[in-house]
Amino acid sequence: MDASPLNVHLEQYEGPLDLLLDLIRRQQIDIYNIPIARITSQYLEYLHRAESLNVDLGGEFVLMAATLIQIKSRMLLPAEPAMAGDQAEDPRTELVTRLLEHEKYKNAAQMLHQKQLIEENVWSNPQIEAFLDEDDEPGLAVTLIDLVKTFEQILERAKKRPQFEVAGEEVSVAQQIQYLKNILLASDEPVALQGIFEKQVGRRPLVALFLAVLELVRMQAILLRQKETFGEIFIRKHKMFNVIFQNEQPLTAVDEDYV
Repeated sequence: MDASPLNVHLEQYEGPLDLLLDLIRRQQIDIYNIPIARITSQYLEYLHRAESLNVDLGGEFVLMAATLIQIKSRMLLPAEPAMAGDQAEDPRTELVTRLLEHEKYKNAAQMLHQKQLIEENVWSNPQIEAFLDEDDEPGLAVTLIDLVKTFEQILERAKKRPQFEVAGEEVSVAQQIQYLKNILLASDEPVALQGIFEKQVGRRPLVALFLAVLELVRMQAILLRQKETFGEIFIRKHKMFNVIFQNEQPLTAVDEDYV
């Protein structure tokens, strides 16, 4: 008998298809040509060990065992005479289809879970409460992913502008911080970030402006908000805005981090 790939400890599976997929993938078996006798033997071995450990697998595992035994039996029987030009149906076809479909949805679920973890952790910080304003108006907080998506959209649109590349332009992050500061000082209302981006006339000013926004958020000088999910991003002064800019010294050191 072939050694079971699950002989170290009893793995836990969400269902019989998970178990079968694991047996197949671990042994690098061609899913379109499953050695049904070997897989059935290993599957039954898993059920026997689960039973010996008093693990209740549920009726779906038993039903799959019966299905595998039935497929194995059909493959041992002589093939029925087929019409000329017809090919006899493979008893494994339906099982292979179910396995492939299950694997597709399983991979999609894992991808969505990973995306959720990234979104939850990319901007996580034990001091995140410090970025929130107690007197903040209702609105949705903006994540780094939201900000990056907006920036990518602006870059894509900017590629179509004839004046997008301007030779010799030099704009620093500190200059863009000062630029944003002046805009916010001139308005008591939230300002649309997209409009500010679209006024830039080159790639380097755009990149410097994006970094300036990140720096101002980090410095707790501004807040980013959306009125609705996936909506336009607005910036406004944080309650610490005036305190941050009382001393201009921090701005002189900003560009050193981007040299």
